[in-house]
Amino acid sequence: MQVDFYHLTRQPLERVLPRIAERVLEQGERLLVVAADEGRRAALDQMLWSYAPESFLPHAQAGGGFDAEQPVLISAELAAPNDARNVALADGAWRDEALGFERVFHFFDAERITEARAAWKGLAGREGIERRYWKQNESGRWEQAA
Repeated sequence: MQVDFYHLTRQPLERVLPRIAERVLEQGERLLVVAADEGRRAALDQMLWSYAPESFLPHAQAGGGFDAEQPVLISAELAAPNDARNVALADGAWRDEALGFERVFHFFDAERITEARAAWKGLAGREGIERRYWKQNESGRWEQAA
């Protein structure tokens, strides 16, 4: 399984998450987006509808009655009724339960860097886990730093 740590320094989650979601869907996969705060989930839901005028990213918030059919499902829980094998931790909080997925996208900013470092160290040497750390360069492009 793969865990990608995305340190948000130049672009906010609202600019990064839609691109990741698009790539997951292009690969024929599904995505679970997790955030504990209800207001944050509502903001993510709205943002995925409006992040780019020329795009359409099918998604919904969990509990809407058609969770199993959603390519991208936004939830407070790490349960994936949409059978997602990819999970995006969108509130900066690491959750060990995410290791039940094939791929984890862990997004964090400066406020959560201490927690992200602890998660990074905690995953070191664990069997079957490949870690990658991504940061943005001066031009805003993502580079793998570790």
